[in-house]
Amino acid sequence: MSLSNEVCKTLAFTYRNFIITKRNFFTIFETLFWPVLGLISVGLMGMYLNLEQGYFAFILIGAVTLSVLQVSQLDVAYVLLFDIWSKSLRYTFVSPISSWNMILGSWLFGITRGIVAFAILFFSSMIFFGLNLLIPPPFLILFLFGVFLSAMIIGLITCSLLLIFGYRAEIFAWTLSAIFMLVCGIYYPVSLLPEVVRFISYLIPLTHFLEYYRSFYGFETSFENPLLLGYVLALLQVLFLFFLYFWAFDRARSRGTITQFSE
Repeated sequence: MSLSNEVCKTLAFTYRNFIITKRNFFTIFETLFWPVLGLISVGLMGMYLNLEQGYFAFILIGAVTLSVLQVSQLDVAYVLLFDIWSKSLRYTFVSPISSWNMILGSWLFGITRGIVAFAILFFSSMIFFGLNLLIPPPFLILFLFGVFLSAMIIGLITCSLLLIFGYRAEIFAWTLSAIFMLVCGIYYPVSLLPEVVRFISYLIPLTHFLEYYRSFYGFETSFENPLLLGYVLALLQVLFLFFLYFWAFDRARSRGTITQFSE
């Protein structure tokens, strides 16, 4: 099994998601329309409240991060959802590919869409609100990759739940990011949360990536090195969730769930 062969299989799923997205008007909407609409609505609220520039940046950073997260994680979930909706899941799994190829390939396209969404939101924030959200490029890249790892985490959770619970779990593709929004401090510092919820938020990598980004605008962080802590948590959770996904796949195959998703 050569490395080049595995790379080709992985990129095949990247191309697959690209083709499906190109032909689906609503998935293009997810990248272009909804993120900008969310940014404008949050920005207008900030203007109405007459927020200082630092606090205005605080909530816009949250809006941008949430949109990039939602766009990126959906592509990971789509790797199963597209086949489930078309009732062709078993035909994908009988092909000579692995779960690694499927997840990583779709995630790569999610990263591409996330970068496009971030660029659109960055220029929108400058055009509509005169706010520059750009930080030094090396630090911005580290932040964005942390968000993309968080998207991988949500996508893996969704895929695992789909294999365990079937059609009933597809709602998690859209609700998990909203749950993350509540506990990660998208629009407020996590210090406002009750102690138990705050402890949970500190276990979620996105919390630390957000604090890292906001530290460039003068906001304090809960820990000394939020970027390092975020990456450690993200890598550990991605590794664990891959094992969970493999277990869920073996369980679904032994119980015939994959056949139920196919004609």
